[in-house]
Amino acid sequence: MEKSAASPNLNAKIMTLADTAADRRRGGEVRVLLSPKTVGSSSGFMGVASIGPGDKISEHYHPFSEEFVYVVRGQLTARLDGVAYTLQPDQAVLIPINVRHRLMNEGQEEILLVFHLSPLAPKPELGHVDTE
Repeated sequence: MEKSAASPNLNAKIMTLADTAADRRRGGEVRVLLSPKTVGSSSGFMGVASIGPGDKISEHYHPFSEEFVYVVRGQLTARLDGVAYTLQPDQAVLIPINVRHRLMNEGQEEILLVFHLSPLAPKPELGHVDTE
């Protein structure tokens, strides 16, 4: 990446999908691109997830962070505190702090979504609570 003449001291950090490890522990395939570990972020983290037909990311909640989810491809069913919402491509949902949520693919096409969580938990191990 070239530095702009207007900001010669900017040290942008760019990550590619191939630079990240896939996490499949909770279902789907989650890849964190921008985080404190990968780029030294201090206010949140961002990544992508793919969920195949019939698969899901199991229910969990974040006691310190809001989660923003944007659907790029596929039809996502987001169950928030037991209420199901259907999201199409180019739609997004805000998942508030402490709201239990499960992200499901009940369709025939793989889902691709982008997520961002902020603010960070005081310690990484406190940021995610599995409920199933």
